[in-house]
Amino acid sequence: MKDRIVSGLIFTVFITSCAANDLTYVSEYSSVVPQKLDSYSWYGNVRLALFKVPEDTVLVRWLLTVSQRGDSDCGNTYITIHIRAGAPPVINPLQTEFPMHTAFDIAYNLTLTLNSNGQNLTFLNLTNPVAGEWFMAAHLPKHDGKIEQKGFSSQCLYLFQSQMFVRKVIDIPILVPGVAVQNGVSSSDRPALFKIYIPNYAVDLSVQLTNCTQWTAGGCPVLLTVGSATLLPGSTKTLNCSWSINCTVELQFLPWQNWVRVTVESINANMPVSFQIKADLTVGCKPHTAGLFGGFFTNFNGNTTNQSAINVNTSFPVDNLTLLDDTTKVKLDNKTTNTLLPTPCLLSQSMFREDLDVVSARFAVITKPNFTISSITPALFSLNLNRIADSGGTLTLDLRLNKTSLTNENSTIVACLNARSPIMTNNGTETCSTAFSQGYSTKLNITSPEATLYIPFPESAWWYLSILLVCPENISECGEVSGTALAAAELRACINDCGTYGECRMLRSYGYLYAACVCKAGWGGWSCTDETTAQSYGRQLLAALLLTLSNLLFIPLIVVAVYRHFIVEASVYTFTMFFSTFYHACDQPGITVMCIMEYDTLQYCDFLGSVSSIWVTILCMARVKDILKYMLFMLGCLIIAMSMQLDRRGLWNMLGPSLFALITMVAAWTYRGVKRRHCYPSSWKRWVFFLIPGLATAIIGLCVYVFAETDDNYYYTHSLWHIMVATSAAFLLPPRDKHRKPWGLSQRFFCRSVMPLPTSR
Repeated sequence: MKDRIVSGLIFTVFITSCAANDLTYVSEYSSVVPQKLDSYSWYGNVRLALFKVPEDTVLVRWLLTVSQRGDSDCGNTYITIHIRAGAPPVINPLQTEFPMHTAFDIAYNLTLTLNSNGQNLTFLNLTNPVAGEWFMAAHLPKHDGKIEQKGFSSQCLYLFQSQMFVRKVIDIPILVPGVAVQNGVSSSDRPALFKIYIPNYAVDLSVQLTNCTQWTAGGCPVLLTVGSATLLPGSTKTLNCSWSINCTVELQFLPWQNWVRVTVESINANMPVSFQIKADLTVGCKPHTAGLFGGFFTNFNGNTTNQSAINVNTSFPVDNLTLLDDTTKVKLDNKTTNTLLPTPCLLSQSMFREDLDVVSARFAVITKPNFTISSITPALFSLNLNRIADSGGTLTLDLRLNKTSLTNENSTIVACLNARSPIMTNNGTETCSTAFSQGYSTKLNITSPEATLYIPFPESAWWYLSILLVCPENISECGEVSGTALAAAELRACINDCGTYGECRMLRSYGYLYAACVCKAGWGGWSCTDETTAQSYGRQLLAALLLTLSNLLFIPLIVVAVYRHFIVEASVYTFTMFFSTFYHACDQPGITVMCIMEYDTLQYCDFLGSVSSIWVTILCMARVKDILKYMLFMLGCLIIAMSMQLDRRGLWNMLGPSLFALITMVAAWTYRGVKRRHCYPSSWKRWVFFLIPGLATAIIGLCVYVFAETDDNYYYTHSLWHIMVATSAAFLLPPRDKHRKPWGLSQRFFCRSVMPLPTSR
């Protein structure tokens, strides 16, 4: 109840502080439930939260709450939070190496430290955020490597909750290209807001501020900002008009099919400023259209002769294989400017998408895989990654140059991969920066004819691949240089399926699916390619031999059980030895792996056999009557099997049967001691040479299993656990009953035959 009141007060203050007179502001609120934080060892330990920032949002405030529950002596700790727009954040807390040819932007992050009260409330404010999905990833510091058994782990519990308060405008004025708009700002906390739509094939945007009422010799006392914030450098362009006589922001390579925000803020508080604002938008390289059906079917079939057609209410895409080569630019200001060029300014290649699986798709050129590039005309490919599910995988780009087709061997092919904004002109530069973002680039030449590029967690948007041919000389003096290349693009769950020492796993957070690699055998990194702490083959082989051959210590235990006529117990020990051996042979993290069954089956049988061995050993020590003992054997194993199915690693799976069996044994021993008026067992040799060593061995093995195991020493400590369990059981098994017949059979196999009595006729 207290948390609700605090959230309500914060929300009320938030609404009041953002009021404005000239625009209509509305508010929204969203929250996610608290999530338990884990220490970081791989991306699966991250707690991912997803927020949807609506269109025309001018202010977003996140309330980040971290709280601690449990023991009071948990000590100081810190929580790291990563934030990114459009896709899950790419993080590297362990400072490992990424695979070669991987391009990414490290997400914005902040660190929260818990205070003495075990709680931290932090506000994060962001003005003019980009609309769409925003992701938050939170985790504790690096995992210390200690293997904590369930039920014996630390009672320190850390919870993370994020809440989002949104302030948006429902009547933002729209700038029409070429039309000036009169507006103004009254104070620094009430900016003027505008937006302009960027259509396909837009090249240039110019936003100009004129007729300022406070115009001085220096300029107009306002800040002109174009774009929306993404917490990455260069996501917005800001110009201080106080120091500019000509207050104009000019941008190239714009985000297609998106609204661009324009904000004008007053620098001086309580100083009204009136101004006139105008935006000019230039569209170039528009594709040539052949009509509704013209050329569409020929792209796929090559010929439309003798083909039947069924007309349905379906729209068809236009043919964008042939570009308009006589008009390159059209200004959207009610005027048209024609510029004649001998060749088209852009070669657009039609791409189709084939969905393969979850976060898995393939892109290919419709016409033919090879395409022609030149130093004058860039080639453009469009990749549709506009689904939110696409951001949970890895975008892979493969390029191959036909060396024999390159007319100038000193030329370099630059491939730019950008989200939302394509590179449309070849100006001789090798950078891939657009108006509001920095793209990813790769190069090809005669000496390096192949190139690969990996983009983990790509933004959910249209992506554009621009292939430019850059000459060693000035482009105007280079002449026309051409060549052919082959491009292939795929969306995969993980890079190369995480390699030999990794496993690609699908993760889910609030219905959102994404993929990550979990590494083995000491390997690390985003796709398990960092070998800084990797285990050698010799160490992997040693670990496999220790964990499997240590189970051979059950053989003496089986011999002792058979010698003392405990056949049922010997059968359980044999079952445990067999499945523990092959489970650990299949559970190896490296390449020394051998699985005779499914991994889950081997693990289940290993856990079941281990607990059942403890169960039958303690009951055997109780020396109850055979009918009661075997009834408890059967009933206990069935209950253990059920509990293993419910929670395989639960604490009470082992503790419950052990305590019940110990209570039964103590009750039986107490009954015999009271009845005989003597301590049971009565022989001091039995206590000194068998019971005390067996009990000490069992306690040492249990302490090693619960408190001493880590990721580094697991092979040694768990092997020691196998040895201790088998040794303690051999000591604790009671001696053979002298009154019991061989093999524990008190009756004959066959009943004595009885002759029927003769009957009288």
